[in-house]
Amino acid sequence: MSDIADRYLAVWNETDPARRRALIADTFTEDASYTDPLGAVRGHDGIDTFIAGAQAQFAGLVFTLPAEPDAHHNLARFQWHLGAPGATEPLVIGFDVVVVTDGRISAVGGFLDKVPA
Repeated sequence: MSDIADRYLAVWNETDPARRRALIADTFTEDASYTDPLGAVRGHDGIDTFIAGAQAQFAGLVFTLPAEPDAHHNLARFQWHLGAPGATEPLVIGFDVVVVTDGRISAVGGFLDKVPA
């Protein structure tokens, strides 16, 4: 499931709208849901719009995986960091749980562990 987490973060890091949209299609099922404390969306359009909004808010920052995902059956969980490239301390730390269906993500439940004041 490490591949799924890598693909997932690649979507979040892709700033070119056309390339991001292609990555979303490769990574998420058509009716995938995404839910975190800041919003809940469904489908490729909703996910794309949500990610574009986050990128606008945190321009120049990148998502990274600090450790390997933990997975079983069709579930994976992993922590992620959001920060400036090369920074030692992330600005935001989160934790996501994903449901995988036929090799693509069908649901994401996100949690925010550290957010800026």
